[in-house]
Amino acid sequence: MDYDRKSTVSSFYGARRSTDILNTNPPTTGRGGQYAVPSTRPRVDSASSFYADRQSRTSHDLLNHPGQSAGYNASSFFDVGRQEPVKGGADEEEEEEEAQPQADSWDIYADFNNVGPRYSTAFGIGQRQTQDSSYHQLPSSTPLVAPKSETDAESALAPVELVTVPALGPEWQRSELKSMTKAGKRELKGKERKAKWKAWNHGDIGLFGTKWFTKKFLVFSVFGLCVLIGIVLAITIPRVPGISFGGSSPLTQLSGSFNDSIPTEFTRSPANFSFPAYANVQVDTSSNIIPLTFNSIDAEVWYTSTSMQVATGYFGKKTLPAKSFPVIQIPLNFSYVATNDTDPTWVAWYNACKNAATDQNGVRPGVNFELILKMDIAGLPTTQTASTQAANAGCPFELPVNSQ
Repeated sequence: MDYDRKSTVSSFYGARRSTDILNTNPPTTGRGGQYAVPSTRPRVDSASSFYADRQSRTSHDLLNHPGQSAGYNASSFFDVGRQEPVKGGADEEEEEEEAQPQADSWDIYADFNNVGPRYSTAFGIGQRQTQDSSYHQLPSSTPLVAPKSETDAESALAPVELVTVPALGPEWQRSELKSMTKAGKRELKGKERKAKWKAWNHGDIGLFGTKWFTKKFLVFSVFGLCVLIGIVLAITIPRVPGISFGGSSPLTQLSGSFNDSIPTEFTRSPANFSFPAYANVQVDTSSNIIPLTFNSIDAEVWYTSTSMQVATGYFGKKTLPAKSFPVIQIPLNFSYVATNDTDPTWVAWYNACKNAATDQNGVRPGVNFELILKMDIAGLPTTQTASTQAANAGCPFELPVNSQ
């Protein structure tokens, strides 16, 4: 029985024996009509010739057994009867009768023997339909429907996929559900702020959506701002000036309305004295860069020997130039009351102001006192205090000769 190429190859892959009794060949008989004696050759599988080392030596000994041979041919296999064709294919008779194979038939050897139709689109075969006449596209299992849009029309021209993977449905995780709540949104915003802070701290991004406002820039900017503020404060903040008495006469006689409002007198009973005077004060503004402004100045005069206050004064608003030594006159009101005329403070100031003709040498003695100024300077938060002392200062006026 002639076996075609398909049945021969199928016998190699162990096709099952046919159970049709009519198609099976009857067993051979001898000359006497008896059945032939079974062969003593060891029976092996039809594919055993492929595994030559696993069978006995006699199975492929050509000298001792000329009828047995190895190799892939039809005579090397046992008779297995009629071979059934592959399901879904065309019979050999139909293939011989028809010049061309059916367009809708399935050939298992199409993509391997380079003879039959090709169904694979690998390596651009599907895109070369016009050049390669052996390519056959499988018919669609669904009826063709007119495309609804241009996208559908383009998809209809594309090669048909044999396998379509369905899209996965939505799978909500616990973290995604939490991110939809208010607490989750606040947590995400906090994480974003923390990530931005770390990135800015590492110098990767800038503040306020800029690239240049990095940490290094901020450090240099703050340093420069501090330097600038220091320079501005050094220029604008006023310094407390130094004071001293200008000239050889710390006290001078007062004139004007203030002089007329204060009586000039010394009395023994009760023991007291009063008179007006100017204090000539020299102000040192050399440490100031801008002009110095006094809102007010309160003055006090103390007799240093007895530590008794003998005068007070007030000076109004005044602006003095910087880097200079201007002299101001502060009006003072000397007024002191003692228990009797033997009070050392009253005696000292009486001797300094008496008439020089009453002195044997014609020279009046001087007095020692301290001038304390409480200054309210514009630009400073508190009141500043400065003081100076005068030694052997003369009295600004002279009593008459007949004064007691």
